[in-house]
Amino acid sequence: MSKWYPVLVIGSIIGLFSIVFLIAYAALRRMPQKESAHERTHNDRALLRRLLPYALPYKKQYLLVAVTMLFSIAYDILSPWIVGEIEKLITHDFPMSALLCYVMVYAGILLVSLVCTYVQSIVLQKTGQKIISALRRDLFLHMENLSHEQLHTIPVGKLVTRVTNDMNTISMMFINVLINLLKNFVVLFGVLAAMLILNKVLTLMVLCFVPFILLFTFIFKAFARRVRRKVTDGYTDINAFLSENISGMKITQIFNCESKKFEEFNVRNNKLARANHAEIFVFGIFRPIVYMLYISSVLFLLYLSGRGYIKETPLFGEIITGSTVVSFYMYISKFFNPIQSLADQFNTMQAAFASAEKIFTIFDMQPIVVDAPDAITLEHTDGHIEFRHVWFAYVPGEWVLKDVSFCVEAGQTVAFVGATGSGKTTILSLICRNYDIQQGEILIDGIDIRKIKISSLRRHFGQMPQDVFIFSGTIRDNLTLGLTDRTDEEIMQACRYVNADHFINRFSKGLDEEVRERGSNFSAGQRQLLSFARTILHRPAVMILDEATANIDTETERLIQDSLEKMRSIGTMLIVAHRLSTIRSADRILVLSHGEIIEQGSHEALIEKHGSYYHLYMLQSEHEKLNNI
Repeated sequence: MSKWYPVLVIGSIIGLFSIVFLIAYAALRRMPQKESAHERTHNDRALLRRLLPYALPYKKQYLLVAVTMLFSIAYDILSPWIVGEIEKLITHDFPMSALLCYVMVYAGILLVSLVCTYVQSIVLQKTGQKIISALRRDLFLHMENLSHEQLHTIPVGKLVTRVTNDMNTISMMFINVLINLLKNFVVLFGVLAAMLILNKVLTLMVLCFVPFILLFTFIFKAFARRVRRKVTDGYTDINAFLSENISGMKITQIFNCESKKFEEFNVRNNKLARANHAEIFVFGIFRPIVYMLYISSVLFLLYLSGRGYIKETPLFGEIITGSTVVSFYMYISKFFNPIQSLADQFNTMQAAFASAEKIFTIFDMQPIVVDAPDAITLEHTDGHIEFRHVWFAYVPGEWVLKDVSFCVEAGQTVAFVGATGSGKTTILSLICRNYDIQQGEILIDGIDIRKIKISSLRRHFGQMPQDVFIFSGTIRDNLTLGLTDRTDEEIMQACRYVNADHFINRFSKGLDEEVRERGSNFSAGQRQLLSFARTILHRPAVMILDEATANIDTETERLIQDSLEKMRSIGTMLIVAHRLSTIRSADRILVLSHGEIIEQGSHEALIEKHGSYYHLYMLQSEHEKLNNI
């Protein structure tokens, strides 16, 4: 019985590790996992079902890889047997030709394996990039279709992370993990079959370690997924923080808040570092555990063969020879190498699944504002707009608009005035269906806008927001926004129409002048004039100006006043303005307060009425007089 003590000692150590890991796993299952409003967990099978359709168009490429893989794994399965045969040869007198034959076979198998591995790498890299490009394209297209309300609730940095970092992580699964997982499993079963043919008893000895391998792998998977989620969350938080704070770095410097922002960044940076450390810790435990099982199996082999069974004496009815020991020693290495590789691949797989969870959470966000099943295409509009008893709230129960009704005749210029938060900008957003109303109707030419396709509806509107967004590129790119049928003369005509040609002609490159990020190399007035020209160039039937003169100096405002008078002839115009001097010529002015229309009429009629508009106008007039003194 004493001869089995070493075996019992090693078995006890492995059993102790198993108990510790099971206790740790039970504790992990009891730990609550935070789940944000925009992120939830998915099981692996569901994620694979959603990812694999992107790989199906490339099944021929994967079939080619699978075929070459079968040739490449021949080296792993046959090389130990060949080495064993060589060992059997050199223990007796042998002809050199036999040794050279085995060596040449060994070298040939190795060469074939290297060539097949190279082909696999090239095909997988190209195929993986195509798959990720398609997934990235679909995600960006989906984000473009999300409603304004949804986009406002998700930090920009988070969306950037989904399209970049998370996609790169998933690409590793398609490039390396899937095919290598298959390869490792084929190697495992191939090596197992070869060992069974060679010696069943020693094979059973190796198989005694398999339940522990499966147990440790299952537990590692649970820990790896948990810590990987924390890592991806950490990267998301940092990207969101950087996206916001780099854009607002000027404000940080103006108010001397660098140290405060650095502390905030450092908190997120340390959180990410701790998450990475946790991931390294989990991975650093699993890999040595698998290696411990490998060494234990080698010790078992050497112990059993070293107790006198080496000289072709039976062990449990099986003969063990020197060549058997040599071959099995190599086979054990070949058996555990894929298992140790599985640690890397499981780590990558868990990272890919954690990233896929984030990405599919975005995919699962269905746009709130969508086309009705029977929506029509609006080919032409006269610009007649009507609100009928419209109620709207961004937050349920907190009404921004309350039973609002008004009518805008085709070709009219209608202005909306009122205090901040009275609902002016909201009205303009609802007309373009950036949001859907809760009650009432909004009609364009007598058609409910919910019965019109969104793309068709917005095509007839030209929106000029207060916060003008200018893209990096050229002036031409910012004016056309993808329109390819506008000539340079048409573009410059639109610029002349809104008096933007004055500063464009001063640039040496004209329309091809470079525009830096967010138009930082242009003044606020120049950016606003570009926005006007962009709107005119797209030939809208209805123009919407939301505080279009708010960020413009007095000289530029005079240019825009001239432009506004010209633009009135284009079609219906809706204006929101705090500077009442810009809307004196409007056909009708609607005065709002707390989401309700309290006055409406022309400028002259409202002045004569001596109501809210009159007091607001007189207050601004006095203020302008004081500024001119």
